[in-house]
Amino acid sequence: MRVTVRQSMEPGVVLGQWWHPLSDGRTQCDLCPRLCKLHDGQRGFCFVRQNLGGRILLTTYGRSSGFCIDPIEKKPLNHFHPGTSVLSFGTAGCNLGCRFCQNWDISKARETDRLTDQASPETIAAAAQRYGCRSVAFTYNDPVIFAEYAMDVADACRAVGIAAVAVTAGYMTAASRPEFYRHMDAANVDLKGFTEEFYHRNCYGELAPVLDTLLHLRHQTRVWFEVTTLLIPGENDSQSELEAAADWFAANLGPDVPWHFTAFHPDYKMRDKPPTPSATLTRARQIAHAKGIRYVYTGNVRDPEGSCTWCPGCSRRLIERDGYALGEWKLTGNRCADCGHLIAGHFDARPGTWGNRRQLVHLNQGVAS
Repeated sequence: MRVTVRQSMEPGVVLGQWWHPLSDGRTQCDLCPRLCKLHDGQRGFCFVRQNLGGRILLTTYGRSSGFCIDPIEKKPLNHFHPGTSVLSFGTAGCNLGCRFCQNWDISKARETDRLTDQASPETIAAAAQRYGCRSVAFTYNDPVIFAEYAMDVADACRAVGIAAVAVTAGYMTAASRPEFYRHMDAANVDLKGFTEEFYHRNCYGELAPVLDTLLHLRHQTRVWFEVTTLLIPGENDSQSELEAAADWFAANLGPDVPWHFTAFHPDYKMRDKPPTPSATLTRARQIAHAKGIRYVYTGNVRDPEGSCTWCPGCSRRLIERDGYALGEWKLTGNRCADCGHLIAGHFDARPGTWGNRRQLVHLNQGVAS
């Protein structure tokens, strides 16, 4: 087992990995594209990384906003050990400022507001084993901002046969990206839109670094990853933008990376928009299919066709889904049981049976509900 010894300043505070001093006395954080330049005592945009004494520290190491056992399909990952359970947790803060954030109470929280559960990497790995989880997911807020903690948890999990899953916006630098993903087994990356204008106006960020993350995952790692795009009426759902995104996706990521189109529900600072019509998701799925992308899904709506996995070879339904629960299963290993077409992903001999359950967990107290 690889053990990383972090330099700890106090409980929950460790030395960060990506930073350098500037000639004007400030210190620059090199973890994400914001490249926050901080005076002593200042915190970055994410709030959880702070300059103290000329060094960037992570202030949420080992501290969580809570643990929950979910179906892996909720991440969403449809081609990574379907039907299995995943121990999910997050911390606080975020390095994007999405006006439509669905987890804003966590991502916009100050660390002391929500961090009520504490656990070492080894404690989390042992809990995942104890509860029979196939994987652990870093989610709810973005694991990029607590990268050191996420990587250490991933190492502890890998040592006992538990996979590590990053649910992320992919907003990181070329300096941090390779090391972070070296520890991950799977990821779901939010491609929030396909214009710089959308990212600037709605996320206070940039599109280009996210595309670079997707390219890195596809061409420089063995991490299994899927992509999610939340479609917001009037913001990122136009025919031209969807076609441009699908063209880029097919040309750069290839036909076998699954793509999830999910429905927006009014929340946080974007309550003036209506929920996404099911027809919009269906249209996006058709556009992606027409560009040659084989595995395209719809989410946050009831859609029996868009939620199931279909064989690209013979068009047979391979995995039936009702919500997160699995029904018909027509795979033999990684192949269609009928025509033998190789299906991209990680599939077990038999599907998991976790279904639609969601189970809250306090790691020191057992199952709460």
